[in-house]
Amino acid sequence: MKKLLSAVLVMVMSLSLLAGCGSATKDNASQGGNTSAEPGKQPSETAKPADNGSGAKKKFAIVFKNTGNPYGEKMMEGYKNAIEELGGEVIMKAPDQPTAEAQIQIIEELIAQKVDAIAIAANDPDALQPALTKAMDRGIKVLSLDSAVNAKSRMVHINQADPERIGRVEIQAIYDMIGGKGDIAVLSATSQATNQNTWIEWMKKELQDPKYKDMKLVKVAYGDDLRDKSVSETEGLLKSFPNLKGIIAPTTVGIAAAGKVLTDKGLKGKVQLTGLGLPSEMAEYIESGVCQWMYLWNPIDVGYLAGYAADNLVKGSITGKVGDKFNAGRLGDKEVVQDGEGTQVMLGDPFKFDAKNIGEWKKVY
Repeated sequence: MKKLLSAVLVMVMSLSLLAGCGSATKDNASQGGNTSAEPGKQPSETAKPADNGSGAKKKFAIVFKNTGNPYGEKMMEGYKNAIEELGGEVIMKAPDQPTAEAQIQIIEELIAQKVDAIAIAANDPDALQPALTKAMDRGIKVLSLDSAVNAKSRMVHINQADPERIGRVEIQAIYDMIGGKGDIAVLSATSQATNQNTWIEWMKKELQDPKYKDMKLVKVAYGDDLRDKSVSETEGLLKSFPNLKGIIAPTTVGIAAAGKVLTDKGLKGKVQLTGLGLPSEMAEYIESGVCQWMYLWNPIDVGYLAGYAADNLVKGSITGKVGDKFNAGRLGDKEVVQDGEGTQVMLGDPFKFDAKNIGEWKKVY
């Protein structure tokens, strides 16, 4: 009799506990399940930072080419701003050296961390493919920005400006600066940088116009987006080509390094300089006349646009196909367009910085 009574008591207590658990689960669902929804909206209509049913924020990673690059720091800042606006968690990574191998290691670490999205400015268009396709196979949304990976390695690319416009306008600029005659050189970043190489190809196409018959591109040098090496490469160009009339540096590190060399050697007006630079770094050279004018876009906006694109990829509101549209916060509505075998989102045209406006812009970035 005692054994029977004990069994009944155990059964009653077990049923009570089960009922309590079921009640608690139901309460949590009704009270906490829609916490991210705005008034008048269903949960599916709202950007939800929670993921995997755990209440944890979604993780958005950005990988730049290398550390110590002011342009990259601004780009990552813009990405961070966007993701924080959207309620996500930001992971910012960059290797010490601008190599594909170093970026691959970072990608593998991010895969292990089970991030939701990876935005990458690539050091090589093809070498990252195995790591990035592995990430996509694990459900991670992958996009490139600034320097693209190949179409198979990404869902979409965020392009800072039309590559053709960038390449052609820089040749047009140096043409005006040197009076249409003389030897010119290009000081690029790494030899594998997709954005640099695309711009240089458009420079060469622009040079095919008969108007440039008295101009000659004597060399493309690579400073690897490292200041010391860019300084050495500039000095090498001046030594190897004593009749050099102009340098185009389509890299913020390179143009600042070239500006310093030309200043230190007293070559203002003798060797002209243009390219892509940060206003804050190039102001002294524009104000002194070493660089009459240059171009760029806002790297903060490049990162910001990538952040909103990554969020929309994670939410599933876009997939990276042509015609996809999304809102990019303060940048307004954007559309995915064709880009060779892949797709891209375009930020806008390059902006000209000269002595008239550099004083204003050097305070911005």
